[in-house]
Amino acid sequence: MTRLSRAVRGLVTAVTALLAATTASATAQAKPEPKAPRDFVALNDVDPTIIQEIRYFTPHNFVGETVDGYRQPLCILTRPAAEALHTAQRKLLRQGYSLKVYDCYRPRRAVDHFVRWAEDLDDQRMKVEFYPNVDKTRLFADGYIAEKSGHSRGSTVDLTLVELPTKPTRPYHPGQPLTPCFAPEDERFPDTSVDMGTGYDCFDTLSHTLDPRVRGEQRANRLLLKNTLEDLGFVNLAEEWWHYTFKPETHPDTYFDFPVSRRSLTGHN
Repeated sequence: MTRLSRAVRGLVTAVTALLAATTASATAQAKPEPKAPRDFVALNDVDPTIIQEIRYFTPHNFVGETVDGYRQPLCILTRPAAEALHTAQRKLLRQGYSLKVYDCYRPRRAVDHFVRWAEDLDDQRMKVEFYPNVDKTRLFADGYIAEKSGHSRGSTVDLTLVELPTKPTRPYHPGQPLTPCFAPEDERFPDTSVDMGTGYDCFDTLSHTLDPRVRGEQRANRLLLKNTLEDLGFVNLAEEWWHYTFKPETHPDTYFDFPVSRRSLTGHN
């Protein structure tokens, strides 16, 4: 083989390898996103009266930015959980209240985002509001952050009560002064919720549903939410007044990762 032939052959090999790599990259980029199973629904298709304030789609959360996987401010749940919320909403509307959901189905990639954030000890931008009395090195040990979340199974929801008629939530602007989530109601960030004693996602023992320090109207509000939902098959997480799981879960052992968007619910497999 001549020197020229070897050079041409080497060039052809290099070009072929480059094309193969480019094609593989394009194929990887074109890989379709996972879809939700058929028994997942958008809550507003089941009950459009339930208020939705999906915090992880916004920067007003303990991370301080939109969380991975939240493509739209949309509550997605398994159908049995959504229908149970619809029944709860009908009861509460007659009493002058509405449910408001903060988070529903949560992709695994969002949980991974939380874990990365918790491991970055330099990121303390939302500490004043969401975990003022907790050292960030303790978030895993104290159970505030975990490597898996029941939300990813699709039957868990974070929610509160809103007294009717309600008003729009005041917009949060990144960088604005923050107030501790357990401050008096007229001092902490206003989100239209009735007074539950703390704000949503407050990393503090005062968030425990039956904490004895929470009394009067605040305790009554927590119990109204708790009793209404538990009568319909929901189970409360004792450490978080806002956290409920509908039982039995449709997917008790599966942690899904489809994005939070309408597109995830179309073209079901």
